[in-house]
Amino acid sequence: MLIPIGHDNMSARRWPLITLGLIVINVAVFLATHWTIEMQDPQLWEIQNHILILSARHPQLTLTPKVEEFVDDYRNRYSDDWLEMQNPYYQVIDEWDARVRMSVDPVALQAEMDSLASQYSQLTAKSISQRYGFIVAHPRLIAYLTSNFLHTGWWHLIGNMWFLWLAGFVLEDAWGRSLYFVVYLAAGAMSCQFDAWSDPGRIGYSIGASGAIAGLMGAFLVRFPKKRIRMTWFMFPFHRFWVPAYFVLPVWVLLEISDGTGPQDGIAHWAHVGGFLFGALAAVGLRCSGLENKMDRAIEEKLSWTPEPEITRANSLMDTEKLNDAAEVLKQYLAANPDSFAAWNLLRAVYWRASNIPGYRETTGKLCELHLRAREWEAAWHEYENFLKVGGESLPPTAWLDFCRMLEERQEFERAVSEYEKVAASRPSARESLLAQLGAARISLSRLNNPRDALRFYEAASASAAPHLDLERDIELGIRQAKMAIGTGLTAIKREREGPDEDRKNEAMSRSHG
Repeated sequence: MLIPIGHDNMSARRWPLITLGLIVINVAVFLATHWTIEMQDPQLWEIQNHILILSARHPQLTLTPKVEEFVDDYRNRYSDDWLEMQNPYYQVIDEWDARVRMSVDPVALQAEMDSLASQYSQLTAKSISQRYGFIVAHPRLIAYLTSNFLHTGWWHLIGNMWFLWLAGFVLEDAWGRSLYFVVYLAAGAMSCQFDAWSDPGRIGYSIGASGAIAGLMGAFLVRFPKKRIRMTWFMFPFHRFWVPAYFVLPVWVLLEISDGTGPQDGIAHWAHVGGFLFGALAAVGLRCSGLENKMDRAIEEKLSWTPEPEITRANSLMDTEKLNDAAEVLKQYLAANPDSFAAWNLLRAVYWRASNIPGYRETTGKLCELHLRAREWEAAWHEYENFLKVGGESLPPTAWLDFCRMLEERQEFERAVSEYEKVAASRPSARESLLAQLGAARISLSRLNNPRDALRFYEAASASAAPHLDLERDIELGIRQAKMAIGTGLTAIKREREGPDEDRKNEAMSRSHG
């Protein structure tokens, strides 16, 4: 089973309060209702089964209006099951069924039906799922909202909340809190309605936030079609890869359509499809109407940054060509605020205007390091390319290793090996050099199918002057695996050269010795 574990930009301009609030509400509602629903539903299902059996075998009995409505709904929707219940040889389901079959007294049978009707009325009045779940045959207006906040179990809840977080917080950041909240609730309501259109007359209830979350997924596809989603196998969590949204989300909705046209499995697949389509259309509408841009500008105005006095002063000095003074002000500010992107960017601009290429190169490397620390991969990549263009050769070791790992996550394995080699060559006796050699060896062996290079890197790590007693076992294992892979490859080449005649000869010899 494939599950998403992240995407390209897991960051936002401000706290996603609505998404976090929705998660908190769903969890709170689950904790408040789950065990009650688990207790109520089996009781209600038992009473419903008894009512159906009794009314099917004794149609002369008088039913209350509520019970009659339930029986009629079931008989009209499940006519084959109804005919089976009328069969006197229908399988006995429980002790009550066995006892009632022995009774032929019409008064006793009517008393039994009256008792069941009374229990049915009381249970349905108290039942959370009947009052707040979405029932297609008898939809309640409140259920279009409340059904989206109920869940059947822990995995149902956890799965929905994880997808809500992945798709929700970036859409909230793009649309603003109020607009995002309205689209979420509307997607949940429309998923219920689409479910009703796809399966009219269904008497079972539907609950869960998946319809509303499917709406967010449809909007995500329209709003961020090229964003890469990181996937992993549920059974093999260490095997991860990137897939663009424009591929994985359409595949998901096509699978939902396929499942919806197949045998019923207890999942409201058409509710997911309806929510997805509504979310996609809503995203298109918001973009075409200009409302999305309007909300984005409003967010930017709220988050407008007021520069520190030192940065304002440095800007003024830069405008009057007092570049050395501007650089000095910024250096003093950065001594106290070393993580200020604004100050580093301005200092770089000062160095560029002053034709100070070494200073420009140094500040560019620092910005690359800050973006790596913030896990802003695209920005880090851009700054590193700028760093190389102005003659940069080596980043600080820790940052450089982070950059190599970023390349691994992007599945740019050949470039990652190249960068790991540069790290190893820049500081041969440092611990970072050893880690870089092991990283290059790992990728060469497991990703690039190049055991010879892997063996070279592992042997270099083994001979490294950097202390590596804690890694000695891993290095020895890597050397053995690389040699084994080389030997396997040579054997395959030899067999290919010898051809089928040699294979038949070897087979004949093996038979003669058998």
